[in-house]
Amino acid sequence: MLLTLAPIAADAQPFPQTFTHMYGETVVAAPPERVVSLGYIGHDNLLAIGVVPVAIRHWFGDTLHGVWPWAEADLGEARPMVLRGEVSMEAVAALQPDLILAVGSGINAEEYAVLSQIAPTVASEAAYGGYNTPWDVHALTLGRATGRLAEAEAAVAAIRARMAAMRAAHPGWQGQTGVAAYLWAGEPGAFLPGDTRANLLIDLGFAPPPPIAALASPDRFFAPLSPEDLAPLEAGVLVWMGDSGDASALAALPLRRTLRAHAEGREIWADPLLAAAMSHASLSSLPYALDRLEPELAAAADGDTATPVPSAVAAGLAP
Repeated sequence: MLLTLAPIAADAQPFPQTFTHMYGETVVAAPPERVVSLGYIGHDNLLAIGVVPVAIRHWFGDTLHGVWPWAEADLGEARPMVLRGEVSMEAVAALQPDLILAVGSGINAEEYAVLSQIAPTVASEAAYGGYNTPWDVHALTLGRATGRLAEAEAAVAAIRARMAAMRAAHPGWQGQTGVAAYLWAGEPGAFLPGDTRANLLIDLGFAPPPPIAALASPDRFFAPLSPEDLAPLEAGVLVWMGDSGDASALAALPLRRTLRAHAEGREIWADPLLAAAMSHASLSSLPYALDRLEPELAAAADGDTATPVPSAVAAGLAP
């Protein structure tokens, strides 16, 4: 069954709008009325600026109606189709979209060729690869494509101001290093500059350690590390991204306790909700993530075990 949504107001934004991306150029001739959002976090940004897509893309998690808690108020009573797994071209075509937004979707050239026959399709810019579009570029691109650029600019400005206020309140963060790390099935690793999780720490003043920065490239967003050598994770703050509420496997990782970051109480445990908010890095998830991260980063960055990091204590990771 097709969803019938109210037309998207264009306000004063002119059309057509032209977008250059990794698969060529797309012209959006007029404000769209039926948007399919194929980017894994695109629906967050669209909902935050008042655009309700006819379909959204499921990424991960057992979420209600396809959105995480920070976007539920923006979704309201709307119930767009939730697309799961590989993109079904038939399902997209059946929705009769007049715009397909595929920034951060990872679609390949062949998929783009088919989608662009269904409706004008905007993919990621070549400079950012399939998944590494910066949070603000992502939001502003979607805003411009839907006639809601002013709303996107205002939301981006508010988040940038919040980040600036955090940096000003914590001048000691500047010049320190920071890593967003993971432990998946016994294999540790780090998210690389360009990824939303790493970029959030950079935006707050924490530079990636040189060994992690050296691994960055547009076509990858994480890098596995050997459990026998965790030295690349040495940093002023080490944020472990939790994929479950249980940190026992991480606590048992033998060489983690040899890190100076552990001994000095610089570790943060991002529980699944905070980890998801950092991963989405959207107009709606970032305010939530920043509110939760500020006290954690303040306690971790001072390197003083007398000011324990609350999340690390709760997860059993504190020294």
